[in-house]
Amino acid sequence: MQFTKMHGLGNDYLYVYGDVPENIADLALKLSDRHFGAGSDGMIYISPSDSADFRMRIFNSDGSEAKMCGNGIRCVGKYVYDKGYTDKTDLTVETLSGIKTLGLDVRCGKVRTVTVGMGCAKAGEDMTVEICGETVVCTPVSVGNPHAVIFVDDIDSAPLTELGPVIEKNAAFPGGVNVEFVQVLSDQTLRMRVWERGSGVTMACGTGACASAAAAVKKGFCRHDDPVTVVLDGGPLKITVAEDWTVTMKGPAETVYEGETEL
Repeated sequence: MQFTKMHGLGNDYLYVYGDVPENIADLALKLSDRHFGAGSDGMIYISPSDSADFRMRIFNSDGSEAKMCGNGIRCVGKYVYDKGYTDKTDLTVETLSGIKTLGLDVRCGKVRTVTVGMGCAKAGEDMTVEICGETVVCTPVSVGNPHAVIFVDDIDSAPLTELGPVIEKNAAFPGGVNVEFVQVLSDQTLRMRVWERGSGVTMACGTGACASAAAAVKKGFCRHDDPVTVVLDGGPLKITVAEDWTVTMKGPAETVYEGETEL
């Protein structure tokens, strides 16, 4: 099997063009291992679509399937253009959370950055979750997949690895949830760290950045239609939340290497 390792701000996946095999859960678990496999946050399969230009399916490093991946879909845009599957710079991609639109920024024949129409964010009212005898306040947000956004005063001391896995599987979030810890640096800059459902701590989460910006707008920290820089462990993303709550994300996509493995 041939694959391409790519990343969006350090959120790395193994990309394959073709049909998803029956043993995908075991394959994702095996190849994602950073000691005995290629090492990644999961695998993404790309194929033709009946309703869009392409289709993507995302499998986390624990073998579970995800509905959407913001960093992953940017890399899908780069993959299909750079490899000659399309010459279009405006694409549609089918995902389990709906069809997303991509605008490709091409320089010297290669895609450098991708702007993604992420659809509508749904930010709910703050909710409390009881964790180990403590009350944690979070803002629930859906951007095609579920997020719990927690605002903190100091991102460096946020209990990411302690609370992240506990909140992910809390009964308040049937099916699990992505957990973001966010510090507001200004009305146009957020600092975010993430515990991703099915993958744990990752360098970046595109849908998490969108959810964090939407939560910040909901709580009055940021404003509609103002581009917000969300600084992740792997670097910054530009997120804009419109008045109608549609979200646009812009960020880089990078190829790491081409690989081949025996199944």
